[in-house]
Amino acid sequence: MTVQTYLDSIAKDAILRDSTITTSINTLKSRLGYYFNTSTVNGHFIFGSNTRYTMLPRKYDSKSDVDYMVVFNNTGYQPQTYLNKLKSFVTTYYASSEIAQSHPTIRLNLNHITFELVPAVYEALYGYQIPAPSNNFETWINTDPNAFNTELTIKNVDNYYLIKPLVRILKYWNANAGYVFESYSLEREIVKMNFFFCYNIKDYFYSAVEQISCSYFSAQWKKNAVTKLKATVVEAKKYENDNMPYTAESTIKKVLPDIL
Repeated sequence: MTVQTYLDSIAKDAILRDSTITTSINTLKSRLGYYFNTSTVNGHFIFGSNTRYTMLPRKYDSKSDVDYMVVFNNTGYQPQTYLNKLKSFVTTYYASSEIAQSHPTIRLNLNHITFELVPAVYEALYGYQIPAPSNNFETWINTDPNAFNTELTIKNVDNYYLIKPLVRILKYWNANAGYVFESYSLEREIVKMNFFFCYNIKDYFYSAVEQISCSYFSAQWKKNAVTKLKATVVEAKKYENDNMPYTAESTIKKVLPDIL
């Protein structure tokens, strides 16, 4: 293969096709309906990468999870009260599974997938509000859970439908490199990038790698991972210019290894 065909194969193979996850989502939805009456919960739904088709199979990202928002009727309680209600729910239906609070969510770890259950309330003035991170001085923060979906879709359409494949490839690199970036932040950074004279997935990948960067305050290992990624692309491009496409492909596999 060449770098182009190899990247294309990753982008296609990294599409989530596990029907058991769909079944688990539907089961969770039904159980939430049974457990909470409408006076307690007025809605619940998936959001995040699963709804954007950028969620990776676990073979590409062992930490892949499904974000699921549970909207409680706002009765003035503190976030921990709603987190406790969700924990009671998962303990009732998933007693044999691994359950943990990872503020501001309840993590439900099943054999094949992890759910991040996010409690929320809805205010007409502010929209959806979710518990603030533990290091935040606020109690609640505002959120629009699926607003980014539209941004990503528009960017994808305007770029030959190659942005979502690019996101999947870079999320695989990110996971393989030890999670240099928070997954959602990486997607947002990709959408902000400019792609001039890019026409195929290799062009987009090379261009994105040239633009990607860590903040000044990032840990050194993260900076090293980004430096390695950039150097690998420079090396691969040199082999391509020297008419050595298979060596270029082998070079790219240093940062995007084959999945066994």
